[in-house]
Amino acid sequence: MKRLLAAAVMTAVCYVAPVASAGLCGAGSLGCTPDPCDAGCGPAVSGEACPAAPCTRTVREIVYDTKQVPYTRTVYDKVCTQVPVQKTRLKLETCYKTVNYTVRRPVYNTCYKEVCYTVRRPVYNTCYKDVCYTVRRPVYNTTYTCVNYTVKKPVYNTCYKDVCYTVRRPVYNTCYKEQCYTVRRPVYNTCYKEVCCTKYRTVTENKTREVCYTVCKPVTETKTINVRVNEMKTVQRTVPGPMIRKVVQEPGRCVYNPQTCRYEYQPGCCRTVCCPGPARTVCETVCCPKVVQKEVSCTRYVSEVCRKTVPYTVCRQVPYTETKKVPYTTCSWVCETKTRKVPYTTCSWVCETKTKKVPYTTCSFVCETRTKRIPKTTCSFVCETKTKRIPYTTCSWTCETRTKKVPYTTCSWTCETKCKQIPYVKCRKVCETVMVPKVTCVPRTVCLTRTVCVPRVVCREVPVCPEAACGPATACGPDACDAGCL
Repeated sequence: MKRLLAAAVMTAVCYVAPVASAGLCGAGSLGCTPDPCDAGCGPAVSGEACPAAPCTRTVREIVYDTKQVPYTRTVYDKVCTQVPVQKTRLKLETCYKTVNYTVRRPVYNTCYKEVCYTVRRPVYNTCYKDVCYTVRRPVYNTTYTCVNYTVKKPVYNTCYKDVCYTVRRPVYNTCYKEQCYTVRRPVYNTCYKEVCCTKYRTVTENKTREVCYTVCKPVTETKTINVRVNEMKTVQRTVPGPMIRKVVQEPGRCVYNPQTCRYEYQPGCCRTVCCPGPARTVCETVCCPKVVQKEVSCTRYVSEVCRKTVPYTVCRQVPYTETKKVPYTTCSWVCETKTRKVPYTTCSWVCETKTKKVPYTTCSFVCETRTKRIPKTTCSFVCETKTKRIPYTTCSWTCETRTKKVPYTTCSWTCETKCKQIPYVKCRKVCETVMVPKVTCVPRTVCLTRTVCVPRVVCREVPVCPEAACGPATACGPDACDAGCL
């Protein structure tokens, strides 16, 4: 495209250069009829007059036209793919070891002995007695009293009265007057002139070129990875029993009683002892992780560069000259006088008297007598005697002899060997495969269009003053060439 633009510019320069070098002397470049004034561009022969015919010359100008040109551009698209990455992390595992230890377990034996004791039991009897009491009961009486009162009630009457008022009404009259005005009417004449113009013919050539493009092909691979699997197992463990509170009586002793002259048994003191209950076995489900190897298919894309032949078309412009008649219009204005009637409006005011009824309201009060009943309540108390039965309780004590078994506990110690699970933490390395996103750029060809300026040569006729062609003013006279100058 740059080469075509440079060629068009050079062609325009070549066309314009001869015209500029010719100046106003050459008859062929000016388009004038050869006459004695043109010979050699020297001074004219004395005594001969120069013709006043106007001369024109052809001027070529370069005009730039806009044109849409297609072109291609490579655009890179970002594609995100998942790439497997091997990572190592530390995993903490809780393990258990068995430890044996010896404990002393107390063995309690409960014995019972009978003890006689005397208690006093209360005996309750419920009795009733009559009690008289006096109450005052209210008695209500309602009486009505008639009361007369007077009220004033308003009475409204609507009346009308006549009111006179004056209004001014406009009266419009339309009149006409004559007005003269001048208009200019255009008169058009069509003339023709011959114009040489350069046109361009488009020549198309087909060519080919090689284009490189990238293609991504998938490649599937199989890898072995370690997968963590949780396995559930049932484990039995022994849970110690809850603590039990017991009342233990210490052993008694025999004390000599001098009053009865014999030994009497005196029981020991009672105290509360906490002892563990029986142990129980509990089944628990424990999660045991293990590592299992598993095959996984991974797909990755491999870029491959390919070549292909793309046809394209080259267009160039070939100039050629053509002569045609171009019409042009001349316009002259003619003045004309016309007459028209112009309307105008006159306004006069007329007074009119009108009557309207205006309402007004009168109010008068009328007395009315009304009666209302006013209630009146009187209260009086009446005494009444009532009887009620009041219960009361009597208590008497009765002695009873009872026998009870008193427990007492004997304790002996027994050695036992037990085992327990002690947890400890173990650290090990675990390999894992993590999918990491990876961004790659994929090229893509996009077809676009852009606007360029294409030069072309336009020829037009320019009038030239024949004074330069006639020579100096002394040859033809001072006013000989003024008629042909524009």
